[in-house]
Amino acid sequence: MSTLTKTRLHAPAADELDPEERMSRDEIQSLQLTRLQHTVRHAYANVPLYTRKFDEVGVHPDDIRTLDDVHKLPFTTKEDLRVSYPFGMFAVPMDQVARIHTSSGTTGLPTVVGYTKNDLRMWAGLVARSLRASGVRPGMKVHNAYGYGLFTGGLGAHAGIEALGAVAIPMSGGQTNKQVQMIRDFEPDVIMSTPSYLLTITDAMVAAGLDPRLSSLKAGVLGAEPWTNHMRRELEERLDFDALDIYGLSEVMGPGVGNECIESKDGPHLWEDNFLPEIIDGDTGHVLDDGETGELVFTSLTKEAFPVIRYRTRDLTRLLPGTARPGMRRMEKVTGRNDDMIILRGVNLFPTQIEEIVLGIEHLSPHFILELTRPGRMDELTVRIERHEDSDASTSDRACAILIERVKDQIGSSVNVLIVEPGSLERSQGKHKRVYDLR
Repeated sequence: MSTLTKTRLHAPAADELDPEERMSRDEIQSLQLTRLQHTVRHAYANVPLYTRKFDEVGVHPDDIRTLDDVHKLPFTTKEDLRVSYPFGMFAVPMDQVARIHTSSGTTGLPTVVGYTKNDLRMWAGLVARSLRASGVRPGMKVHNAYGYGLFTGGLGAHAGIEALGAVAIPMSGGQTNKQVQMIRDFEPDVIMSTPSYLLTITDAMVAAGLDPRLSSLKAGVLGAEPWTNHMRRELEERLDFDALDIYGLSEVMGPGVGNECIESKDGPHLWEDNFLPEIIDGDTGHVLDDGETGELVFTSLTKEAFPVIRYRTRDLTRLLPGTARPGMRRMEKVTGRNDDMIILRGVNLFPTQIEEIVLGIEHLSPHFILELTRPGRMDELTVRIERHEDSDASTSDRACAILIERVKDQIGSSVNVLIVEPGSLERSQGKHKRVYDLR
């Protein structure tokens, strides 16, 4: 571990900010309207789903004359993306697409997103802006423990690190002991990862006889899963550094839609020059005022290959006035969602995915429930499932092991499995309750 004196990162000076970060609220809204009008025309003309959906509700791009007119437009859902699989949502020809990423779907099909070269430059610039807001400067070493591949986290973060002029250490996820070795040997200033995985790395430091507080790390830029301020305090205490929240999702762009500023750490400021956020009532779709808690909705304002109009994120939060960046609003930290998706240590999973696996395993019945608990610092998921009546202890144990292995292989997360007697779980009397949150 480093023997150097650890210094705190600091906020960028005003002249280091992007011009958009220095804009007033009125200037931001004027820019948003111009870009919204262009995006709506682009999507209507080039994405068949938007042409159809706009026509169905009787709205035309020429009807968008104010920012409030965005409320006339229909919502976009994950289901829209799935039915358009794989490339039906792309608004440019394939010879203009420079990269494709995916995120998990609920039925085995991923949602597919595309980027032009200009989209990738914009994305890298926003991640660089996010890192700079976190106190990162050119020349600093950034240990990137987000997963590389089709997931947007690893490559998105990597491009932003390089765009800022910082030094990228592309560790990716996993190999926890090697993560500890690289942090010890390379002495990075900053780490990017999920907060739950950073806890795992911290535990591994202790197991290796190292004091995490004496590491070189001065800050963590953490995201890809909901995490609380309680988690922030624990990480900051254990590592003697600043933990900052980076927000994003693949369907809207990836990491870098918003980020906390190190001088305030009061929720991610949203980069509203590129995204128009709304909060709605998840049940009615009614638009809520700033300060009210509801479902976060985004319209992209600068994306070329994959524009999204009023995309329902299912993330629960509220919009608040800007502080460190007065022209751009903040969002409260996301700590939950309003659908049935479970985010377990950075991995998205759905009850239907568990069901698909269960139905392919002999000696297990389709009767199961999912129990979320937090016995320690991290969430755990237990699959409580009935054995078949014709199975015995030996076959049930084998089936249990197969279920654990397949969930890990196909979904990417570890779960506990508890086999129970046939008929012991409550049967559905209508809408079946699969998930029991016992945290």
